Amino acid sequence: MQFGLFNAPFHPVGQNPTLALERDIQLVEHLDMLGFDEAWFGEHHSGGVEIFGSPELMIATAAARTRRIRLGTGVNSLAYHHPFILADRWVQLDHLTRGRAMFGAGPGALPSDAYQMGIEVSEQRRMMEESLEAIVALLEGDAPVTCKTDWFELREARLHLRPYTWPMPDVRVAAIVSPAGPRAAGRFGLGLLSMGATGHDGFNALADAWGIVTERATEFGHAPDRRRWSLVGPMHLAPTEEQARKDVEYGLLEWYRYFITASPHPLPPVSTVEEAADTMVSTGMAVIGTPQQAIDQIERLIRQSGGFGTYLIMGNEWADWPATLRSLELFARFVMPHFQGQLGVRRDAFAWLEERSSRFRDQFSSAQQKATDAHRAEKEHRATQAVGGGQA
Repeated sequence: MQFGLFNAPFHPVGQNPTLALERDIQLVEHLDMLGFDEAWFGEHHSGGVEIFGSPELMIATAAARTRRIRLGTGVNSLAYHHPFILADRWVQLDHLTRGRAMFGAGPGALPSDAYQMGIEVSEQRRMMEESLEAIVALLEGDAPVTCKTDWFELREARLHLRPYTWPMPDVRVAAIVSPAGPRAAGRFGLGLLSMGATGHDGFNALADAWGIVTERATEFGHAPDRRRWSLVGPMHLAPTEEQARKDVEYGLLEWYRYFITASPHPLPPVSTVEEAADTMVSTGMAVIGTPQQAIDQIERLIRQSGGFGTYLIMGNEWADWPATLRSLELFARFVMPHFQGQLGVRRDAFAWLEERSSRFRDQFSSAQQKATDAHRAEKEHRATQAVGGGQA
């Protein structure tokens, strides 16, 4: 299993946005150092909190300051863009990052975005699939693309750059509850990005999501790969559950209130940070606790989904900067290696050593004594020879 961060982001409106954006890049640098595999940046245009208007700009900046972590658009809202322009811009990003960029596609998450652009929310999923069909054809580059819909047209369109990534970049389709994302992923042979995997409705949808992908993939001649299925859920970790609860007093309630206001899948109203934490933990939506509780949550998602490739922590500002960095470090130290086969072999090696430690200690002591005795015997022999030589 691989791991990463999904950063919408969620920045309280009272903060300096310039510093918030810089901190987001620093966070990806920290993830790269810790060994995380992926970081995803959202696209939103209203509300004042989720302030990435262009995930591509975040990727380009982060790529220049990191070494190995892959960087994704989480996600490009296809209904907001002409597919030719988006595909052309994205191929350039694929070259600039030397293949580290991933293309996340979705219809658009915030109804307020669509409203301001004059787009009907009820049309966004249909528009996403129409755009995705054109983008995939452009990225594959097998032939010029000609098509016309009620909102865009392509005339013998062909990108003048082939993608850096062969045969084509890693493309994943966003899903929350509706089958639109899994259907599109299966139809075009793409990966899936389940962004509300731990919410009540999103968690229930996991049971059928990959079945929909598989059914559609089979229909269109593709081979689905669960390794290209990413699940997103919020977590904050600390050495103890009590400390984790104390950490999130910093920003959880403000995040919760924004979520109620902006999300089409709202949470029950609360009045205190304690109520917010209790609601999210008791419903399984979030982990606010220890690395072991994070492990339990991921294993719960594995059972519900049947298996997936990447777990993405939903970025948030529940805790202050030092506590946020510590949470990610705890995740990297204890949670990631649990699912990557790195801990069992070490435990086995230590158990093997512990079982034989008395024998090895005795052998070592015997070897030390043998060397000491040999040294003493050599000294005595030389002393005897010296005395004998003097008498002669």
